[in-house]
Amino acid sequence: MEAMSSAAGSSLTKIVAPARSFRGSLTVPGDKSISHRYALLAGLAEGTSRITNFSTGQDPHSSLACMEAMGASSKVNGRVTEITGTAGVLHPPSGLLDCGNSGSTMRMLAGLIAPHAGDFTMIGDASLTVRPMERIRKPLMTMGARIDLTDGHAPMTIHGGPLHAVDFEAPIASAQVKTAIIFAGLQAQGTTSLLEAVRTRDHSEHALRAFGAKLTRTGERLSIAGGQRLHAIDAAVPGDMSSAAFFLCAALLFADSNVVLDGLGMNPTRSALLDVITALGGTIKVLDVGEQHGEMAGTIQVNLGPRGLTGIDISGSLSAQLIDELPVLAAIGPYTRDGITIRDAKELRVKESDRIALVVKNLRAMGAEVVEHEDGMDIPGGQTLRGGVIDSGLDHRITMAFAIAALRAEGPTEILGAEAAAVSFPEFFDYLDELAIR
Repeated sequence: MEAMSSAAGSSLTKIVAPARSFRGSLTVPGDKSISHRYALLAGLAEGTSRITNFSTGQDPHSSLACMEAMGASSKVNGRVTEITGTAGVLHPPSGLLDCGNSGSTMRMLAGLIAPHAGDFTMIGDASLTVRPMERIRKPLMTMGARIDLTDGHAPMTIHGGPLHAVDFEAPIASAQVKTAIIFAGLQAQGTTSLLEAVRTRDHSEHALRAFGAKLTRTGERLSIAGGQRLHAIDAAVPGDMSSAAFFLCAALLFADSNVVLDGLGMNPTRSALLDVITALGGTIKVLDVGEQHGEMAGTIQVNLGPRGLTGIDISGSLSAQLIDELPVLAAIGPYTRDGITIRDAKELRVKESDRIALVVKNLRAMGAEVVEHEDGMDIPGGQTLRGGVIDSGLDHRITMAFAIAALRAEGPTEILGAEAAAVSFPEFFDYLDELAIR
């Protein structure tokens, strides 16, 4: 990193210089998805949970703050976050529940709140306010919930009350929608079941079981009985695979790279990224692995294999499994030999930004040839990128993806709105400097 300066408004610009190699070891922050779920469930549970390595990102702390506003409490002792729950009763807050930039908070919390008496209004920042929330309201309303939206978006007001079980078939592959339904089902009358045609990440199932709930899965159908109570746990959050993705991709950019990631979450529903890294020419060695509360974690070593950086076509269920990692995979696409093609990823357009449009815009700003599609993009390989000015759209994954692309560019790259990285990975630029050999 050569400089940091103020850009328009409160935005920060990071200047990322090219690197000669990428080597070193690190422990990435606690998994954001798991931290969200532990915060929500610990806040509802009876007793005090002790969570080690809770995510340092802003989003899970939005979940924690919302639970505190409804009666939970928390304090930090070193690396341990202690969360004292409400013993199953959430109280209407004195003000608004601010979800910040976190769609995960708003969607999952809706299911947790809906069975509780009172009115709860959730708000978010400008980005969150334009993200789709109807996908949450529809299934919860079939369970008896009363929810108000504005043209399908936040603010979201929940008029809480008793819910009844439903049999629901998920129309889209979304772990957040699934979680909202099973969190509501946990507190509904009867047994709620969810048919999931495309298997999504299963952190919610593992977390619920850790807190004492019983769930069953038969094929594609997940079921949970209502009326269950949760109890506090002691747990350690594994390292975040989505955060690690940036360094896994950086390791593919240099022939002599060598990266070791410690304590990394290796949940099988998140491991598709490791398969893609291997398909792109990476070599991955698992040095150790263990398990706690159903979540796998271990140490891996990654470098570029003898085939070099090849290419890949990503579509279908793989796109859904990699939805958070697609921006950084696309950002290194020009450096591959055979290119990267992405399809069936229209969900990227309704994330913190329109990630398809921003990836295409920024690749072109670095001199790349790229073809945009409604549900993805075609990125030819064998291209040379030059340093350019990157519009992050204040989207954390766009910010970090193009910091990785900048490592192989010709000349320095300016990233506008680089403070967005703190949403999920406040330490990102420090770690990038530690591992980039210049």
